[in-house]
Amino acid sequence: MRLNRFFQLSALAAAIALTGCGGGDINININETAPPTSGGNPGGGNTGGGNPPPTNACPDWASAGEALTGYSQPVCEITGTFTEDRTLTNDILWALDGRVAVGNDKADSATLTIEPGTYLFGKSGADFLVVRRGSQIEANGAANAPIVMTSLQSMLGLSDHTSIGEWGGLVLLGQAPVNGCDQANLENCSIEAEGDAGPYGGNLEDDSSGTLRYVQVRHAGYEVLPDNELNGITFGGVGRGTTVEYIQVHNNLDDGIEFFGGTVDVKYVVLTGNQDDSLDWDAGWNGRMQHVLVQHSPTNQKANRGIEADNSSSNFSATPMSRPVIANMTILGNGYDADDDSEGVLLRRGTSAELYNFVITGDPAMGECFELNDQETVNNATGGDLRFENSIISCTEPFRNTTDESGAVTFDAEQWFLAQEGNMLVDPLLGGYMPSAVSPALGAGRNVANDIDPWFDDVDYIGAFDGENDWTIGWTYSLHNDAGSELAFCPENTVEVTSVTDKINCQISGSITEDMYLPVGADYVLNGLVRVGNDNADSATLFIAPGVKLFGQSGADFLVIARGSKIMAEGRPNAPIVFTSLQDAIGSEGEKAQWGGVVLLGNAPSNKCDAANLGDCAIEAEGDAGPYGGADPEDNSGKLKFVQVRYAGYEVLPDNELNGITFAGIGKPTQVEFIQVHENLDDGIEFFGGNVDARFVVITGAGDDSLDYADGWNGRIQFMLTKHNGEGNRGIEGDNQSGNFGASPRTNPTVANMTIIGNDYTSADKDSEGVLIRAGATSQLHNFLITGPAEMGECLEFNSAESEQLAANGTTVMTHSVIACPEPFKGSVSATETTEAWFLKQENNSVAASMLDVIDGYYTIDTTEAKAMSEVDADFFMDVPFVGAVHRDFDWTRGWVHSLQNFQ
Repeated sequence: MRLNRFFQLSALAAAIALTGCGGGDINININETAPPTSGGNPGGGNTGGGNPPPTNACPDWASAGEALTGYSQPVCEITGTFTEDRTLTNDILWALDGRVAVGNDKADSATLTIEPGTYLFGKSGADFLVVRRGSQIEANGAANAPIVMTSLQSMLGLSDHTSIGEWGGLVLLGQAPVNGCDQANLENCSIEAEGDAGPYGGNLEDDSSGTLRYVQVRHAGYEVLPDNELNGITFGGVGRGTTVEYIQVHNNLDDGIEFFGGTVDVKYVVLTGNQDDSLDWDAGWNGRMQHVLVQHSPTNQKANRGIEADNSSSNFSATPMSRPVIANMTILGNGYDADDDSEGVLLRRGTSAELYNFVITGDPAMGECFELNDQETVNNATGGDLRFENSIISCTEPFRNTTDESGAVTFDAEQWFLAQEGNMLVDPLLGGYMPSAVSPALGAGRNVANDIDPWFDDVDYIGAFDGENDWTIGWTYSLHNDAGSELAFCPENTVEVTSVTDKINCQISGSITEDMYLPVGADYVLNGLVRVGNDNADSATLFIAPGVKLFGQSGADFLVIARGSKIMAEGRPNAPIVFTSLQDAIGSEGEKAQWGGVVLLGNAPSNKCDAANLGDCAIEAEGDAGPYGGADPEDNSGKLKFVQVRYAGYEVLPDNELNGITFAGIGKPTQVEFIQVHENLDDGIEFFGGNVDARFVVITGAGDDSLDYADGWNGRIQFMLTKHNGEGNRGIEGDNQSGNFGASPRTNPTVANMTIIGNDYTSADKDSEGVLIRAGATSQLHNFLITGPAEMGECLEFNSAESEQLAANGTTVMTHSVIACPEPFKGSVSATETTEAWFLKQENNSVAASMLDVIDGYYTIDTTEAKAMSEVDADFFMDVPFVGAVHRDFDWTRGWVHSLQNFQ
């Protein structure tokens, strides 16, 4: 963190105090370490700069404020009510002073025009903007120049991922029908909006309040009256003549957006980090909505529901009934757990709806993902008016049933959901909000444009994204690590260092003993051994945003997640999280062993522990990383998803190189999916005990073994591609325990759909080889494809009497597999049975002549029938119609893997 941040915060506090007392001009003067250039990305990086603005830059209907250092634009303050048309230009920073209204209620009507790229900010919580009935806002931003409505703190770069309620928000009030009105006298309807904003409601379904296009509302939601916080954007009785598309509400204290009646339609909505409900409707909203992303705080800050929907809190049967039609929505909950949990969808108080193509998922700790509450809403569902179709729910607690006063179930939510057309309870295989290339959401959606209403866009997918086109890029905030997202300051407990990349560089050192979030907008530098938490003490969680890059400057730099702590690193297919070397980060040539690697240490059992005293187990990990092992197979070390580790494996101690990723005593709840280790000096990944699972793994160019396991690992893997490049040893090297071949629990993983592609590397101590099971290990192997060129070493071998016996007696299994190697087998499993004979007697195994017979690049072309892995374990494994890891029709590597094109 920059040293001068204390002074910046002090200046901010003084400025807010002054403006709050006198309502006067802003008077803030903050110096950056280098003068910025013209432009600006308030709240991301201060890239304005230069000369003081002229004193007469403001129009006569605004007052001049002192400049914000770091911006070339002048500050002009607006207040009161506009009763004439006004334009907010993008060459000025516009400050709200109190409630700023456009027009009076159905009188003195005006239009407020806001140019693309304009910044409008509130100095304090009481500052908000309201567009009253009969007036309009024309806020037409652009994809490369969104209109930003935010706080003074955000303008100064002082808001972060926890900042909420720093100003009021945006309120649109219209004359469309609301069910709180007297339906016989709609023309005279007048319902008071929250925050003393003014009245709304009427009889004009096609009423227009103007346009919101490419607009962000950040850090709003202040409690303007007791128990009365503003939503990010409030739509009160807004009509369908209003155009609303490409809007984002970020980190609002109350709801993200709320519809109080009306008929307004909306497309392309992003609701991130909002602390109450992301989307709320009631009072008879009858609009349409498509392409909606809800993402609760990535660091488990307060959140409630993705949708909370009512008809009317005072009259569940009021008309017009709330009945929106919504398609293509993705809701991602977090692990917030308190009075109001992070949840999915709650429909209640008589609302109806048509919901199509939803994905509802999130952190395993989130609350229920679908619930109907009250009999009127249940009647809408059972009567067929409320529809929920072609959708995926994937949650630990998917449903909450509706019950009567005695507790008897009156509505079985799961049974009803599964009875609707096209609904599924499956893992949607997302990375963040983006579906992977093999997501079951792709191609399974309903084309609502054809089937329901031509207003909707043509789609064939479930959720908000099609896996190829990310419509959030360029105009949203906090989602992307691209140009314009640069941070002004390094996050707490990091230190800004001289940048060697195109972003601010923030250094991380020592032990991290409180939660840390690494947002987009910076590159992060590992300095020495960086430890998250201490061993089962001072526990912390390291949260890493999608698209973030972390790099080590030398071999001694590596990251350790200590026992009791977590890493939450979930990238996206189009924005993987990258751990790499300095050389690679600056665009130079990456090579093996340019930095350390990533080490996860957990409390799950290892057979090196004293089985009678697992609770006191403490096995020292390689590289002086710390202890691992324990008595808790349900230990959770967090999440690695869409993560790359490149050019690691430095010899941190003599004869002690780090693996790309080390999993030591890691428990099953830890999520490991879509990971790649590229060009590591030692093993790609290694499991030391524990029972953690992994899916969709790529190991390219490992200098030793691609997959190494030992010390009682009993996890599962499906879909693993390994490709040797230069020096390499085995695709799999599996041990029980090197010091005790009979140790318990015995190493016995289940691995399915693995492709091992060797090369011609050979040396005095290691060759490129396939699978070696030894030192008392056993394994369950299915759907393997092992191949390589003419100079490759043996492709299947058992070593040690114990491992050979476990194969011979049927404990070790290998089925539905193909070996196409110049030296397919080595050795025997018994005095009377060779390894080759053992392999060929297993179910559906075969030997092919060469690589060209079984793979094209890394895609399987062999037609061997695959084992249905759901018969082994339906909770984890997927059934696919091919052996090996990747098929052209099931290419889960597409879009996120580094440098695979070099291996085809």
